[in-house]
Amino acid sequence: MRRISSGSPFEATMGYSRAVVKGSWCFLSGTTGYDYASMQMPEGIAAQARNAFVTIETTLSQAGFEMTDIVRAQYTLTDATLLDELAPVLSETLGDIRPSATMVIAGLIRPEMLIEIEVTAMK
Repeated sequence: MRRISSGSPFEATMGYSRAVVKGSWCFLSGTTGYDYASMQMPEGIAAQARNAFVTIETTLSQAGFEMTDIVRAQYTLTDATLLDELAPVLSETLGDIRPSATMVIAGLIRPEMLIEIEVTAMK
């Protein structure tokens, strides 16, 4: 088993890895829209989702996977009314991949967070 970190301070303080690779599987933790180099969160769910997908793609690459290996996604949104702004980003990023997916409306741990994306990839 191999653990991968993105360098997020949340990983150390909350005791988790950005991803865990086990055999042909890669399990990515919920990823929000922070730019982890600057710890800045952009405004709007579309920009946050794009940042999250950059982190996801970078992590997958470090693990030896590609975006096309994603087989499952879970999206946690803080408000269902944000879906119209989010949908185009999901379509442009995963529209050709079309993993199985679940969308949940729930609160997140920081008020600036509008979305958290969790994916599982398999080779």
